Amino acid sequence: LSAATWSLAGAANSGVAAYFAGGSTASATVTTVDKFAFSDDSRTTLGTGLPTATRGLAGAANSGTAAYFAGGTSASLSTVNKFAFSDDSRTTLGTGLSTPVYYLAGAANSGTAAYFAGGYGAGALTTVDKFAFSDDSRSTLGTGLSAATKQLAGAANSGTAAYFAGGEAAARVDTVDKFAFSDDSRTTLSTGLSSARDSAAGAADSGTAAYFAGGSTGSYVDTVDKFAFADDSRTTLSTGISSALGYAAGAANSGVL
Repeated sequence: LSAATWSLAGAANSGVAAYFAGGSTASATVTTVDKFAFSDDSRTTLGTGLPTATRGLAGAANSGTAAYFAGGTSASLSTVNKFAFSDDSRTTLGTGLSTPVYYLAGAANSGTAAYFAGGYGAGALTTVDKFAFSDDSRSTLGTGLSAATKQLAGAANSGTAAYFAGGEAAARVDTVDKFAFSDDSRTTLSTGLSSARDSAAGAADSGTAAYFAGGSTGSYVDTVDKFAFADDSRTTLSTGISSALGYAAGAANSGVL
């Protein structure tokens, strides 16, 4: 990254580039959006970043079209900013989240809708807001998370389901909630994360598996849990991330979506 940053958000234009937005450095919360080209992993920093310095936000993307960064600790906690992949220009949606919130999670059904789940507003939330990519309109799912949860992580099997993992409810949890894109119904996986933790990062190889990395169990961990989309089974990678950490962000090059 262009600076050491925590509590940022990630989203990807699959096949092209990953985007990491906002967060806090050692001295300040930032508006920065760094872009990593998948062709050679080179980094550029967008000329137009977030409109306000924000941390604790969430990202999701309509691959081929735009990235969406929602919520966070800034002047307008319900804000959703949209970055067009064609020219990296930024617009702010006329309709934001249903409530101001930070420490939420995002995932997307590419071509259809973005989902932003949980987080902390006037308390931890069960809310899942859905933004239709066709017109950026927002609806709120009738069934939210299985428990009010903040500092969770999201990833999606595009075309099939979104997964929201871990976080803090009354205490840290290992829960993984799955939302089927066909009808937005929720199930909770019988096998959760390998440990109860918050502040992990999520990313997915659409069609194959979701990965949830790092986070805090009370101390930071380097664990990477992998959930196979074929049967939602969990394995834990023998090689974790390069250092134990939390409050990171994830994004993936999943090929053509």
